[in-house]
Parts: sequence; structure tokens; C-alpha cells
Amino acid sequence: MSLPAPSAPADAADPPLIELDRASVVRGQVRVLHELSLRIAPGQHTALLGANGSGKSTLIKLLTRELYPLARADGSAPVRLLGQARWQVDRLRSQLGIVTGDFGATLAGLPELSAEDAVLGGLFASFVVPPFQHIDAHMRERAAEALERAHALPLRHRPYAELSTGQARRVLIARALVNRPQALLLDEPGSGLDPVARGHLLAMLRQLARAGTTLVLVTHHIEEVVPEIERVVVLKAGRILADGPQAEVFDDALLSEAFDGPVRVLQHTDADAHGHRHYQLATAGH
Repeated sequence: MSLPAPSAPADAADPPLIELDRASVVRGQVRVLHELSLRIAPGQHTALLGANGSGKSTLIKLLTRELYPLARADGSAPVRLLGQARWQVDRLRSQLGIVTGDFGATLAGLPELSAEDAVLGGLFASFVVPPFQHIDAHMRERAAEALERAHALPLRHRPYAELSTGQARRVLIARALVNRPQALLLDEPGSGLDPVARGHLLAMLRQLARAGTTLVLVTHHIEEVVPEIERVVVLKAGRILADGPQAEVFDDALLSEAFDGPVRVLQHTDADAHGHRHYQLATAGH
């Protein structure tokens, strides 16, 4: 099922934030992405939704250059990031901030690292502040600003390794925000969070989206797709199963196919004047 993608608010002259043109990836002897074509424009909040094994992690690794697509005989680029066929993720950090759990696990292994230092390291694309690097007042102001935007300023002097999962996730987002990027790519940001911590996370993502930071959310939980994320791309077995607005993609039959089992989509509407819809997935019979 292919639905028309919502129109992007970005200027037509802007290069796409993310562009895949028939990108294929093979891991071992298995093709895990099958000629995937996808274009996400700046300003177009987008969720990439799918079950485990659908290709979400492979797509993330393509963008972080941990994996590479199959080359083409004509030399054309299957993947472009911000219009570039070749890039270094650290050099694009002022345009695209990336938040992954793998990175957080590395920081948690540094017992002397404070939350503030974890964020300051983001200015240098380093796990820690480089030796002999002078940290001036402006840099600390940038870190404080990012921590505040991520609702994590009270944590600034706490050891990162001692933070709860929800607290650490907010600091990771602050680290990505310290470079004031145009967009955030978030890989399963709600993973391991309790309901209260997840609620705080989603409220923060809504604030960031309304303030103009483009969100690209990778998840298998539809309740994490906040109302500001209008476009949803559903992946299955390395292919796009559907691409369209929430109200059309969040369909019982479509998501049952995506998750290989009977599910029901539940929804409720905000009681405020905006009347935003929120969605939740339940297994059939519950």
C-alpha cells in the first residue's frame, strides 16, 4: 500500500534532509534493504515505523555510515544526506543531530563523565572533551541551553553513569542539540523508559517540533509518533509498505500486515482547543 506523502514545508531549493534512491544493502548473504527509495525534506517531521527486522536499524546505519549500500555500475549515489553523496557524520552535526542508544551505552562506561561534559563533548564530536581543549563560558552557555531544551538542566553536574534511563536519554538529546542542528534523527528514543519518563520525552519532542527542529523518529511504538509528526513511513522486510499521513497509515489491517499479527489501533483526542489525535497499538482481543 502506497499513500501520497504529505507535502513538505521546506523551500523547493533546499536539498533533501535524507534521500534514498533505490538503495539496497546486503548483510552476509541476506539482502536487508531492497531498492528502497525515500525522500525527507527539511521541516518534514517523519516517523519510520516497523517491526523488529523491518530494516529500521539498517537504515540508521546507512546514515551513520556504519553500513554502505550496494554500488551501482553507473556510479550514481543511492544515498544522499543533505544533498551530499559523501559525508562525515561529525561534520554535519550542526545540521543533523543523531540520538542512538548505542552511543549512550558508550558514555555510561565513562564513570568520571558528568552530564554537562557529555553534552560539551558533542561540540567536538567526541565521547569526552578532548585533552587540553579549553572550555570557555560561551561553550558552557551552549551546553546549558541544550540541557534546558531537553528538560535536563538540573542534571548537569550529575555523573552520566548514575542517571536513570530516562534522564540519560534527555542528556543524549541535549548532546545532539548543543550544535543547534536543523534536524534530529532519533533511534527508538522511548526504549526502556517507564510510562512517566516516556510521557516527559514525548512532551519534549513536541516542543522541539513546534520550535522548528525537524524530527525523524525511528520506532516500533506508534504511541511515540507525536501529533506534530504528520508523515509515517512503514517498513516491512526492507521495503516500504506504506507512506502517508498518520490518519491513513494507522489502520488496523495495514499495521497487522506490518507487524505480522492481528493488532488494533486505538485513538484518543486532546481535550484542548487543538484536538490533536494520539494513537496506541493493542493486540487483537485486548
